Amino acid sequence: MEALGFPSLNTHTISCSSFRQRTPTKLPYETSHFSSSSSKPKGPSYRTHHFRRSATRMQADNEDFELKQMRDMAAAKKRWDALIRDGKVKPLTPREAGYAIQLSNKTLLDVRPSAEHKKAWVKGSTWIPIFDVGDEFDVGTLSRKIMGFTMGGWWSGVPTLAYNNQFLSKVDEKFPKDTDLIVACQRGLRSIAACEVLYNAGYRNLFWVQGGLEAAEEEDLVREGPQPFKFAGIGGVSEFLGWTDQQRAAAAKEGWGYRFMFSARLVGVFLIADALFLGSQQLVHYLQDIRSH
Repeated sequence: MEALGFPSLNTHTISCSSFRQRTPTKLPYETSHFSSSSSKPKGPSYRTHHFRRSATRMQADNEDFELKQMRDMAAAKKRWDALIRDGKVKPLTPREAGYAIQLSNKTLLDVRPSAEHKKAWVKGSTWIPIFDVGDEFDVGTLSRKIMGFTMGGWWSGVPTLAYNNQFLSKVDEKFPKDTDLIVACQRGLRSIAACEVLYNAGYRNLFWVQGGLEAAEEEDLVREGPQPFKFAGIGGVSEFLGWTDQQRAAAAKEGWGYRFMFSARLVGVFLIADALFLGSQQLVHYLQDIRSH
């Protein structure tokens, strides 16, 4: 029967009542095994309804995740404000941090991810990221990376980051609990989070660079690396086209030569897109000609 295309009948799955209703002379294709609604192919309306229901469920999950993130961020901000208000973490401007490093030999702990640190760093600083680009390839990590890329990562260049589980242990290896630590990141958010982790671990001489390295002027800190501090946190298509706030501010100072470079890139992007569009049209016509012959 299987050779003729009929599925094999498993006698262990047939109930006694259904067996009484069937006669031994009936062929398999006459039984309810083939006439049941569960074996009928699903129509387009069913697939459309199933897709809409899945999309609605995914949208609801994303909204719940975003709501949870907002609540967690609000709670964290209250804790961070309390650390500063109670004097447990002392805020410094980038210029004050530069003076403290030069005059009192305090250590600057750079907690930025590798994508930002490799562009610019403070001379003599110690780099231990609290969040960094995850190298895992499990389903959850890949889905977060894909979602981050499609939700604006392609434009901003911001990678999907994961908490560095070895952050505290690496800090403990390098610095005793009584060390004066100036903690800095790109914009000040990750560094205040690192200050909270360090304070809870027993560090009591903590200083936070308010506004991060992006708020620093070139004369505030001794920089090493290929780019200014202000450009270390940008990336993606927006950086390539020069459409970030940092690049616009630099263009206002540098003049037309700086703007012309990014204008030429924009024109090049339009030319490439136009060439790809025309090429795709020609390819479609070519394939249609092949099919017609």
